[in-house]
Amino acid sequence: MVFEVMTAADGAEVLRRAKTFFAERIPMYAAYPEKEGPTWLALRGQGGEEIVFAVVPGPNGTRVRASTLLFDQPVDRFLSTLPPPRDGAA
Repeated sequence: MVFEVMTAADGAEVLRRAKTFFAERIPMYAAYPEKEGPTWLALRGQGGEEIVFAVVPGPNGTRVRASTLLFDQPVDRFLSTLPPPRDGAA
């Protein structure tokens, strides 16, 4: 499933939060960084399943896109923890 949200957090903060969230907050579905760059992060979890995040800065916040096959609920939960976008963000 692919998720997409806007947030007031900058891209580096989103990726930092994702690393912490998936390593510490959900032990049964823990996932750890496998590869990363300044605007993306690939996490690997149980059974080799993957979560990939991409962040794109915009004028009213950061667009966050996440893709996964197994971790739908944890990804949705993580995205709900991000601060809402600034006024005018779509």
